[in-house]
Amino acid sequence: MNRYLLLTIITVISAILQLPQIQATVIWHATLIEQGEWWRILTGNFTHTNVTHLIMNMAALWIITYLFRPTASSLLFILISSAIFVGGSLLFDNLTIYAGLSGVLHSIFAYYALCEALSGRRSSWLLVIGVIAKIAYEQWFGPSSSTAALIEANVAIEAHLAGGVFGTTCAILVNLSRKWSLINKPRK
Repeated sequence: MNRYLLLTIITVISAILQLPQIQATVIWHATLIEQGEWWRILTGNFTHTNVTHLIMNMAALWIITYLFRPTASSLLFILISSAIFVGGSLLFDNLTIYAGLSGVLHSIFAYYALCEALSGRRSSWLLVIGVIAKIAYEQWFGPSSSTAALIEANVAIEAHLAGGVFGTTCAILVNLSRKWSLINKPRK
């Protein structure tokens, strides 16, 4: 599958999930998840508080994909695994309701930036430092009030942190796996 076809499908699905009657059944809601509606751990990441929020996150997903140019299968894997991790990790926070892809976006960005840096692309270390600095700034000083005004909700910086941790961890594990496979490669 082409990565841009995948992005189009994700964008269309996210737009459909904006419909109130559908959003009510898929938004991340801690109480409903605890009552057995586990799909919300994944699907809640693809719901948004308003159209501005949807457009911001979809634009970011397209830009990140354009910047790093992953294969469709790689993008789909990190997207879904990040959504499950972020959605699951928020159960350990005091959030009641969560909507948005930003935690997943932080994960995807951190993952591809660190993979590039660990593969020898030195300029990608600036991207890694940038995403770490952004997440640290939010944890220390709080979220952007202008972003909160745009999305008409509190910014879930907990999701940004979870995404950053997951993306970074995955990149390190992938790098170690590649090194391990080179070390253990049979000699001819």
